[in-house]
Parts: sequence; structure tokens; C-alpha cells
Amino acid sequence: MSSPERITADLVQDNIIVWDVEKGRELYKLGYYGKPLGIPKPKTFDFNAPLILDVIEAVYLVEKGIISVKKGDSLMSLEDLIDYGKKNYERFEEKYLVYKDLRDKGFVVTPGIKFGSDFAVYKHGPGIDHAPFIVQVKLDDDELSAAELIRAGRLATTVRKHFVIAVPNLLEKKVTYLAFEWWKA
Repeated sequence: MSSPERITADLVQDNIIVWDVEKGRELYKLGYYGKPLGIPKPKTFDFNAPLILDVIEAVYLVEKGIISVKKGDSLMSLEDLIDYGKKNYERFEEKYLVYKDLRDKGFVVTPGIKFGSDFAVYKHGPGIDHAPFIVQVKLDDDELSAAELIRAGRLATTVRKHFVIAVPNLLEKKVTYLAFEWWKA
């Protein structure tokens, strides 16, 4: 039995685009990967637009054998895509390790920029539930000021989410999670 054909995506500037709408829907349905172009919060899987993937998502999907990424007329290797991510995104390897760990544990992970964090993490997916967690990636030698912690806690509480710090260890390929919860005394 042959394996299913990989979905092809194109690297265009800083975006990775699945132009084939049917394949984009298939990918989105598979695990809420990417965002349909021009549709900030799709309510169904029946959108009619190309799918835009983040580089972190694309690396994960290439590693899983689900997509291939082209730059111009040539296919990018997984290593080329990782190198692209490292050159264009701060702490790419660390963020990717956290993304991969959360995805492999069955969570749906999306960019958390609107929450001032690295990731928004869902148990089921956007439109099905609200992201119960916002995740900030920190290295074990990063300083975390009291003001930063309070600011993150207030934001998380305001948007009804748990604030989580993810500390990746690239050598051991492991992630430690620190979850914070606020309550009134």
C-alpha cells in the first residue's frame, strides 16, 4: 500500500502557502494547522481560500511527512526549512521544541501573539473551545522580573487563560512547564 501524497506548499516571503484550497482544508481539518487567507476565525472547514502556515507549523508537518515545501522550483529539505526558521525567527529551535512537544501530546497549538505570548494552546481546537493556556517560551537562564510575571498573570486572568512558562532543553529534547494560577485571598 502506498503512502498518501504529500501536500505541497510554497515559501513566499515569510509565509508558507498551500495554494490548493482542497488540500488546505484537509490540512486545517487534520489539526487546525495554519489560517485560511483573509479568514481570521474560520467557523467551518469549508473555507474557499489558500492556507497560510507558520514556519514552525511547516517544519512540524514536513518532519511528519505530511507536507513538502518548495522555494521557487526546488523542494526544501527539512534542514533547509529549519535553517530558514533559525535565520528569521528569534529562538526558533527552542520554540519549535515546545511546539512539537505540545502537538505530540495532542494539543492544538497556534501563534499566541494576540495574547502577548508565543503560543495559544487548545485542548480541542479554535471554534470548538477557547484556548485554556497561553505559553511563553523562556530559557532556564532567562530572568523573569516580578513586573513581567504580574503583567502576564493579569493578562492571562483577563482573557480567562492559564499562564504557562515553557523551558526547553535542547540537549535532552525535553520541555519543563511552569503553570501559574491566580486567585483572590
